[in-house]
Amino acid sequence: MKHFKIIIMMIALVLAHQTLKAQDDSDSTGLPGDHFDLYGALDMFKKAKSIEEFEQFINSKDNNVNNIDLNEDGEVDYIRVIDQHDKNAHAFVLQVPISDKENQDIATIELEKTGDTNAVLQIIGDEDIYGETTIVEAGDENENDSDMDKKDGHGPSVYIDDAPMFFVVNVWSWPSVRFVYGPVYKPWVSPWRWRAYPAWYRPWRPVAWHVFHPLRYRHHAGYRVVTTHRVMAAHRVYTPHRATSVTVKTRHSVKVNNYRVTKTTRTTKVKGPRGNQVKVKHSTTKVKKTKKR
Repeated sequence: MKHFKIIIMMIALVLAHQTLKAQDDSDSTGLPGDHFDLYGALDMFKKAKSIEEFEQFINSKDNNVNNIDLNEDGEVDYIRVIDQHDKNAHAFVLQVPISDKENQDIATIELEKTGDTNAVLQIIGDEDIYGETTIVEAGDENENDSDMDKKDGHGPSVYIDDAPMFFVVNVWSWPSVRFVYGPVYKPWVSPWRWRAYPAWYRPWRPVAWHVFHPLRYRHHAGYRVVTTHRVMAAHRVYTPHRATSVTVKTRHSVKVNNYRVTKTTRTTKVKGPRGNQVKVKHSTTKVKKTKKR
């Protein structure tokens, strides 16, 4: 009888784990962007003291920012950082060498100095990786995590952009920003390439979505998804140099197209904190599930 109860308890635990896994998987779009956290990348940029250190941070397994494997070789891809710049505008490109002939941009951190002690910054997720251009920026650090989670993903579920309660954060105090605009900074171009990585780097096997998903939340407080592109000079610097991989585009075209087709957006108006009308965009994505064989 005792052994029978133990067996029943084990079966119950397995079923509970499978139920939780299925719930977590239901939040996945199936796109490559599920496995690179834009919030986490900004959090690493905020903490880094240089762009070289930032590159190391996003490629560290312990930071739980990167879980992406675009070339499907069973190892998480190394992401190199390249600063494309013009005067006070910088576009830090986060790029994966897919092979010795192809590169794919994951995202760009776009930064502009707007005054002697003012700077604005956003990270832009590439549309081939996230299904659409996805913009994340620093927000109010007192924003509720649960509210931010609603805006998580690859295209926000619910967001209020440019409402009166939101403000553009001055990132001048970030060590990485001060470093970039310091007198000794030379634009960083990662020296690493396909199968040539730094000595400290140890690739690891990517984990499943339901494992990676909860690990990222510690980075999310203080950041938000928006729809307004604020860093236009840096974006103009980057656009002519955007790198895309035919291999990546072909491999994920079905999932990306399905995401774009099933995503619907509607706009409503609500009353803002000062009694004025504020537009609110509600975006919903229904991801079609395929049966596992």
